[in-house]
Amino acid sequence: MLSTADFLTAAEWSGIITLVCGVVAVLGFLFKWGIRFRFVGITGFMAVLTTGLFALSIVPITRTVIPGAARFTTVYDSGTTEVVIVVPPQIDEPTLTATLQQAASDLFSPGRLASGEEQLTIRARTILHPAKGISKPIYLGQVKRSLFVRDDENMEITLYPDAIAQIPKSES
Repeated sequence: MLSTADFLTAAEWSGIITLVCGVVAVLGFLFKWGIRFRFVGITGFMAVLTTGLFALSIVPITRTVIPGAARFTTVYDSGTTEVVIVVPPQIDEPTLTATLQQAASDLFSPGRLASGEEQLTIRARTILHPAKGISKPIYLGQVKRSLFVRDDENMEITLYPDAIAQIPKSES
């Protein structure tokens, strides 16, 4: 993953190219070159690109990794306060807790609509197959976290022990 220093270096080079394009555009107007309007567009595009690269050099791009978390798939996301993830059917309680924490970190977005609530609720489910041709979705737990604070220290993780007890134990 690129670091903020890499983005700063790219912004510097992009800025130099922007200035060169701007000089060529000015020269194009002075000498009435036919390509002058294209260079105005190129200069504008390069200015936007340089600004974006500079912004990425200021704001760190980080992803929190929770140890012990299992892979999950998001199956429902309302874009507001409700999300459902699917976890493997062989999950245990410590792994489920870590996975819910990982999902709470990964799915946080300051752009979510509050719709009258201040918490994002992420529910974890799995699918069991009690008989051939029958699928049974089971909700194993949920986490509620703030919609507005990235590093929410007050996340509420709730596990459903009755549902977890329905998971068949793998033979080791």
